[in-house]
Amino acid sequence: MRDTHAMMGGEMTDHEGRGHEWVADCRLRAATDLFTHTWDPVVLAALRAGPRRRRELRAAIGGISDKVLTDTLRRLLAGGLVGRHAHAEAPPRVEYGLTVLGQSLVEGPMVALGRWAVDHGDELLAAQENAARRTTDP
Repeated sequence: MRDTHAMMGGEMTDHEGRGHEWVADCRLRAATDLFTHTWDPVVLAALRAGPRRRRELRAAIGGISDKVLTDTLRRLLAGGLVGRHAHAEAPPRVEYGLTVLGQSLVEGPMVALGRWAVDHGDELLAAQENAARRTTDP
């Protein structure tokens, strides 16, 4: 548990001192699940500049299908990270934007992860390439 404690920056949940319960904590899983769907952090990053309509999101992201964008927005809406605002206009206009919770994720952990990726991305890619070579070399 101490190694996990150190990896998490020394902060623990209310399960401190109960070992295995802390590691399996549903809050930790919920937070890490945000990065298991490839497009979730991409959509969140695209909304960092402010609210956008669906077509603006697709254009800003590129390479995302309409179905995947729909699924991603639904997941982020359900998670409370993104809000949907329908404007009372004709024709109707709907915008998606970060909630306070979403903003805290984007401006906190995602910025830190981005910095880490810039600082260590070459090392990470080199290690992955070395591992791939080791598995293909006889």
